Amino acid sequence: MSQRPGQNGKLAVVLLAIVFTMVGLSFAAVPFYSWFCKVTGYAGTPQVASASTGEILDQTITVRFDANVDAGMPWEFRPIEREMTLRIGETGMTFFEAFNPTDHTVAGSAAYNVSPDIAGAYFTKIECFCFTQQVLKPGETVQMPVTFYVDPEITRDGDTKQVRHITLSYTFYQTELPEAQANLSPAPKAAYN
Repeated sequence: MSQRPGQNGKLAVVLLAIVFTMVGLSFAAVPFYSWFCKVTGYAGTPQVASASTGEILDQTITVRFDANVDAGMPWEFRPIEREMTLRIGETGMTFFEAFNPTDHTVAGSAAYNVSPDIAGAYFTKIECFCFTQQVLKPGETVQMPVTFYVDPEITRDGDTKQVRHITLSYTFYQTELPEAQANLSPAPKAAYN
């Protein structure tokens, strides 16, 4: 069985096109997945809004708060209160505290999610420290607010209407200092003999 001239060239072009398509899709997968999670609440990704819906139910829900730091992050990070019970639709506000125990300025960004994952579509943040990079000077302690509500639609969804507890979890990761801040870091201490 012999191949006609030019068939090998066409096959090579098709295989090369497949390889380039797969590489391109692999680069597009991360931003697409991130967008998909934000829009749908998939994987416990909370929603973002500028205000609550205005509808407040008599039903209550308990929101628990969890704080973690990545292995490379030197900060101490904790919720000021461990949990809060509020009416569904009511706007809540809580604070998290971060402390930089080092002798240099450290920047960080927080990743977040809620559990159970299915509640992410109904847990909505209005304001959050996690929307921007945080920079703490040596020895600095800050209290950072989170304003949120649980959308009343959670009670109308057959999969979530029995949810009575939601955990909001943050993990802080060390990030690069903004250039202007990096120049303000204290100079290293000289060693004396």
